Amino acid sequence: MPISFDQNVRVTPDTLINIVGEESVLLNLKSESYYGLDEVGTRMWTALTTSDSIEAAYEMLLAEYHIGAEELQTDLQALLEKLIKRGLVTVGNG
Repeated sequence: MPISFDQNVRVTPDTLINIVGEESVLLNLKSESYYGLDEVGTRMWTALTTSDSIEAAYEMLLAEYHIGAEELQTDLQALLEKLIKRGLVTVGNG
């Protein structure tokens, strides 16, 4: 399911995050499952959950990292799909 980059990302109420150094662990309280993010994943998480849209996060990350636009888009899409599947975030408008 393609995610539109004009949407925004919201952390679900059942999600806890613990950032340790530059990595993080996400916990879905409902399913009691953990999901770990490395340094880049944690930066992507922060950008996605604090930006007005996925597009804004994408532009911010594109300026920060030396990565091709298409590769970043693919990486963001993959991360979002995993986070949604695990019930850690929702994506929508507004």
